[in-house]
Amino acid sequence: MIVMKRAIIFFAGLLFVMVALFPVDAAAWSLNGDPGWKAGIVRARITPKDSLWMGGYAFRKHQAKEKLSDLWAKVLAIEDKNGKQAVLITIDLVGLPKTFSDCIRDSLLKKYNLSRDQILLNASHTHSGPVLQGNLADIYPMDEVQCGKVDRYTRYLENRIVTLVGKALKSMKPVWLYSGNGVTRFQVNRRNNHEKTLTAQTELKGPNDYAVPVLKVVDRRGKLKAVAFGYACHGTVLNGYEWSGDYMGFAQTELEKSHRGVTALFFQGAGGDQNPLPRRSVPLARQYGGELACAVERVLREKMKPLDPVLMTAYSEIELPLEDPPSMEELAVTARDSSGYIQRWGQRLLNKTENGETLQTAYPYPLEVWKLGSQLIFALGGEPTIEYAIRLKQLFGQDSFVMGYSNDVMAYIPSVTILKEGGYEGYTSQIAFGLPSRWRLTIEEQIFQEIIKMVNALNEIKN
Repeated sequence: MIVMKRAIIFFAGLLFVMVALFPVDAAAWSLNGDPGWKAGIVRARITPKDSLWMGGYAFRKHQAKEKLSDLWAKVLAIEDKNGKQAVLITIDLVGLPKTFSDCIRDSLLKKYNLSRDQILLNASHTHSGPVLQGNLADIYPMDEVQCGKVDRYTRYLENRIVTLVGKALKSMKPVWLYSGNGVTRFQVNRRNNHEKTLTAQTELKGPNDYAVPVLKVVDRRGKLKAVAFGYACHGTVLNGYEWSGDYMGFAQTELEKSHRGVTALFFQGAGGDQNPLPRRSVPLARQYGGELACAVERVLREKMKPLDPVLMTAYSEIELPLEDPPSMEELAVTARDSSGYIQRWGQRLLNKTENGETLQTAYPYPLEVWKLGSQLIFALGGEPTIEYAIRLKQLFGQDSFVMGYSNDVMAYIPSVTILKEGGYEGYTSQIAFGLPSRWRLTIEEQIFQEIIKMVNALNEIKN
């Protein structure tokens, strides 16, 4: 415990020294001329005021009401020199159900004429936030009263986010945008390293991607206004009953404390098979948050890549096929002999088949690509494993930003290697997400073929 406290003090002190010696908003950084970009930044607390079921773990037995730290929804709206707009929306949630995202995006199209390629929703993947209606529904043993509270909170949050976007669009002012990548190394590949014996290991096995992508927003006077940053690692340091943004929330808090008036937005990467290890204590969550904040600070104080004020966006949904679903007989056995969420999953699917409904054989999987000047940003739905980030960077450059948990979190998105190996990410997690069967082996190539097509289409656009 003493060592942990010293680590927290060390990171806080290091952050203070960096800010004191190398202030981002120093007068020498003042810039002249028209930057071409505009940006609006807003945020709002979304911490539930009432007791509510928490999202992310099947073992929880009751609702949460206490708060370790606030939860947030944050919006960065941008506009390029040609008037094209886009909004990045980051939310302290474990995931984004399709119905939730569709409602928000449909409202933004109607109110502000923003199409889906101009809207990027990203969940931080904290496991200490509220569950939403339609998210991992089978794993939570909620009664009707609790389900009603979840439904009401979901509707509240949908409306809250739409309102925030409107405020961000109205508040846009001239800015410069810069991008860069840092590094920090507390993510551990959970499929290749055993958590219980981690302290005895002298070598960690991958694959991994330790990148910390950073987008800096600076106003006409050279003052830092916002920083959007990411990391590919589960938000699972904490597993209690207190609301918290986990290490991602602590990182944002540290950056906002260090830079008065700045909004820090976190986006989750392709961390489907990456865990923060060791874990399970508040001091560890604060330590990892401090490490991540320091990685961002280092990037902010180095020379970053200025981004030309040209915005290009693309969005696509592809039908990812599932293996054949279980038979009625197999579902009957599962419903009879299993327990917990597996039993609820089996019974729900059995009821569907008995009612003559056809079980899913494919899923409309969302992909999004943004290009800010020369900076490519890839946004994948679901929980993509780290191989997707590695391969995207091999194809399009190591400075590419890769987001997972974007627009719709419907399942894990495993590589072909993981699909063949099986295990939680490759197979059994499909039950937790409520899908009837695993993905087909074509999943990886389908995703990359579509992304390549999208990038090629953006590169052909004349500005």
